[in-house]
Amino acid sequence: MDAAFTAEQDEIRSTLRDLLTKHGGPGEVRAAVRTTEGHDPALWHRLAQELGLPGLAVAEEYGGAGCTATELALACEETGRALLPSPLLATAVLAAPLITALGTPEQRAELLPRIADGTLTAALAVPGGSMAAALGLTADNRAAAWAGGGRAGGIQAHPDGGGGGGWRLYGEADRVLDGHSAGLLLVAAHAGGYPRSRTLLFLVSAEAEGLARTRLTSMDETRPLARIELRDAPARLLGADDGTDVCGALADTGSRAAAVLAAEAVGAAAGALERTVAYVKEREQFGRAIGSFQAVKHRLADLYVRVEAARSAAYYAAWDPAAGPLALAQALEAARIVAGEAVQLHGGIGFTWEHEAHLYVKRAAADELLFGPVHRLRDHAAGRAGLFGAVTADGPVRGVAV
Repeated sequence: MDAAFTAEQDEIRSTLRDLLTKHGGPGEVRAAVRTTEGHDPALWHRLAQELGLPGLAVAEEYGGAGCTATELALACEETGRALLPSPLLATAVLAAPLITALGTPEQRAELLPRIADGTLTAALAVPGGSMAAALGLTADNRAAAWAGGGRAGGIQAHPDGGGGGGWRLYGEADRVLDGHSAGLLLVAAHAGGYPRSRTLLFLVSAEAEGLARTRLTSMDETRPLARIELRDAPARLLGADDGTDVCGALADTGSRAAAVLAAEAVGAAAGALERTVAYVKEREQFGRAIGSFQAVKHRLADLYVRVEAARSAAYYAAWDPAAGPLALAQALEAARIVAGEAVQLHGGIGFTWEHEAHLYVKRAAADELLFGPVHRLRDHAAGRAGLFGAVTADGPVRGVAV
């Protein structure tokens, strides 16, 4: 493994950091989350058209840059540093890989170029509200629990009977990332009825009849969430119903997404730490900067080591996605601890609504709720590695040798 970044990778990082320094400050972030879209459309257009962020990991034949997960992780590290609200994660990290893996040639040719140029945003909607379980990060996603089961609950799919190969969906999904504004929804639904139910992915247009989308009040406004309700809504099957391993594709996407999410969480932790270091250099107590006190230095040194360790894990996971869930656990933990310490070291001002420190706390807490928790990420990774015994659909079986 060559740990050095290429000149092109360094350029992605520096160019994006310069742009976000000018247009992605705390004031701009607060203004963006209050828009109808939940992000700044003009800035998203610049990120897509000038920097090509949504197309970084899209193949060149579909108008993308044909890069790897490393470039996408570096980009997301910078967006995480700024706590930038954007559809990049939902569109490029979750939806695009699934379309690439499962879509027919016609579907890929239709959708991926529009995703690459930023004119189409997409969101992954899974029933049950458990994104982490659906992506195989905290549980075996072949179990039916995350999707509501085949007998009742979840989202049900049935052929529309028109002879054109269309489908109809009925059900709802909560906590859909960017689901209120996405132009395309990838919906996980059950087909076939109980007990022969199977999970498939469907494409639902934002203008589909029978689709209702409600933006939810979320802890972290920079991560807009929505409730998706489908009442006999028309849909297209993603790919072909030929026994394709949809759960396997979701798990593969989850591992790669975990690496990118880890890098984004590292960026948020680094941003909180940098702001804290700058503050303790300026804030004076007893006639000297509080950053000169040994106790404060020790706390900052511990945080720095934690951030750098998480960054190393995230970079390794970008190279080897199998390490993604563990890297994500370490990064989420680092973000939570650093954000909490940032509030403490800022003193009274850190608790105020006007200060940006609370934004990092909310991002850390919300990400762990959406993609964790940390102990479940580690437990499932350990179970898959056989550290505790055999693994079943319900989790590891303790005390059983493998």
